[in-house]
Amino acid sequence: MRYGKEHKQATRRRIVEVAGRRFKQNGIDGSGIATLMKDAGLTNGAFYAHFASKEDLVATTVVDQLREQSSSFSAFGPDRDGVEQLVRGYLSVEHRDSPEDGCPSAALLDEIGRCADATKRAYTDGMLVVIDQIAARLVPLDPRSARATVLSVFALMVGTLQLSRALADRQLADEVLERGIQNALALLGSEQQS
Repeated sequence: MRYGKEHKQATRRRIVEVAGRRFKQNGIDGSGIATLMKDAGLTNGAFYAHFASKEDLVATTVVDQLREQSSSFSAFGPDRDGVEQLVRGYLSVEHRDSPEDGCPSAALLDEIGRCADATKRAYTDGMLVVIDQIAARLVPLDPRSARATVLSVFALMVGTLQLSRALADRQLADEVLERGIQNALALLGSEQQS
């Protein structure tokens, strides 16, 4: 049976969505093609009609996840208050406790670092869109001037979230999140004043 272009696009989209959640939950290496395709309600053979390799799926999924993250930032105000809301939401207990629904960087950064150059380039391009979107809220007339600070704050936030997720002591994990919020806002505040 031949399917139309729309069906193929919808199927590919479903695979990418399933892969995004599964990769963030179990890691890239912990998510085999058979499991991903089963989650998508498809057979293993159908995978190669949509992707040349698992690495192709990983690169596509990383781009999609970062695009979704960037899009979700539109829920926050276009100013300094919006950036504060973003920081507090990112470093929240809810985000920490739901990695499959959260930031691809916090869930996958160590594995992306071991991926092929094409995936690293896809990640870099997508991550810079996220960074520039935040920088534009801090310095609307010259967002590039805030890029270095926002990159540092983003790294702080990702590391804070990863550390909080790794700690068995919930009180300590919560304290790490709160301190991360304070540090991120302090760095962003100094950028806004310069």
